[in-house]
Amino acid sequence: MTDRTPASPVPLYQVDAFTDRPFAGNPAAIAMLDRPADAGWMQSVAAEMNLAETAFLVPTGAGRFDLRWFSPEVEIDLCGHATLASAHVLWTARGDHSEVLAFDTRSGELRARRLDGGWIELDFPANHAVDVEPDPAVLESLAVTPVRVAATANGWLLVEVATADEVRGAAPDLVRLGAVTGHAVIVTAAGEPGGGDIVSRVFGPAIGIPEDPVTGSAHCVLATWWWDRVAKDLIDARQASARGGRLLVVLDGDRVRLQGQAVTTLVGHLTV
Repeated sequence: MTDRTPASPVPLYQVDAFTDRPFAGNPAAIAMLDRPADAGWMQSVAAEMNLAETAFLVPTGAGRFDLRWFSPEVEIDLCGHATLASAHVLWTARGDHSEVLAFDTRSGELRARRLDGGWIELDFPANHAVDVEPDPAVLESLAVTPVRVAATANGWLLVEVATADEVRGAAPDLVRLGAVTGHAVIVTAAGEPGGGDIVSRVFGPAIGIPEDPVTGSAHCVLATWWWDRVAKDLIDARQASARGGRLLVVLDGDRVRLQGQAVTTLVGHLTV
């Protein structure tokens, strides 16, 4: 039987993504593996890290990596902030000189491109939400007044409300929300002058993420939802969690380009 436990120690980094300063944005742990690892081991590491996501990278060629993401509870199909954090680590700490990095993931090939000023651009698949009849139990758990409710084919629920203040002030019953839906929920509204073009928050208690500080994959949905109404060359998006975060978002056909910055806050090793 092939050994699926990485050789110890495993280089480990913690990075705050979609922010230009430490202790903001969304923290992700990045583990650099020498070979593919057992999913149970990776899930245990993610639970130990207790962050929204922990990413596991395995090099497969020049500038190319296998990439998997785990929340404290489950493996995740697509994660923006941990992909951004992975690219940041590869360029700033691991000495990779590729201008474009390729990641093979459960959502297909994803790419990261280095931009000026420490910015990174991710190339992700667009995700479309269509209007649905709202589930009263979900809306009661969110305690917001919807303008529109929509859902994607892969389970995202999007609730648009009237104002950015309502997004910022939302105080959902997270225990109940996790009981009535197994998926993550986006609450969003148009932004205000000086506060970005759109504002959002993301809640996912059923997958071990009560509130995600900044969510790249949610913006693959938000890009298609808001693009025609914002009507600009890019969307300045703000996620209004307690930590806060900023993304620049471009819808490009069936792809979304997510731009953000990142800051390394911890460097160490896993010893087991």
